[in-house]
Amino acid sequence: MDKLSQPKSLMTKMKDGVRDRVLEKAERAPVPQKVPVKENTKKPQDFKLHTQERAVKRAMFNYSIATKLYVTELQKKVEEKLHKMIEEEEVRLMRKEMIPRAQLMPYFDRPYFPQRSNRPLTIPREPSFLMNKEQWKCNTDSELYSFQRQALKPIK
Repeated sequence: MDKLSQPKSLMTKMKDGVRDRVLEKAERAPVPQKVPVKENTKKPQDFKLHTQERAVKRAMFNYSIATKLYVTELQKKVEEKLHKMIEEEEVRLMRKEMIPRAQLMPYFDRPYFPQRSNRPLTIPREPSFLMNKEQWKCNTDSELYSFQRQALKPIK
């Protein structure tokens, strides 16, 4: 039994030595002091989240967008009705104009005597199908250039 007891004693001695070394190191190392916990003397303040405010603002924004869409739809409907009424009126007027009407009977008791016109007679000219550069001139009096044909010589 001596043999068995010797290793046990060695083991315990080794464990004791290790334990002593660890304890010595622990004594040398500075022990971190614990911060004393303060007691709550005040009541916790109520905190206010911005989610409610944002929800209200978003609801107002959604409402404004919905009203804008509704107003634009109403305006489109009114414009379509107006356009349709104008087209119907135009069709009605066209149909009214297309109705054939009888012409008035001529007055046979007062015969028609044609009168000579006061306008001067036209002077005939030769037709010129070929254009020369000399026949065109440019008037720069106005802002826009206007090209006019020069008068051609009348037939003799």
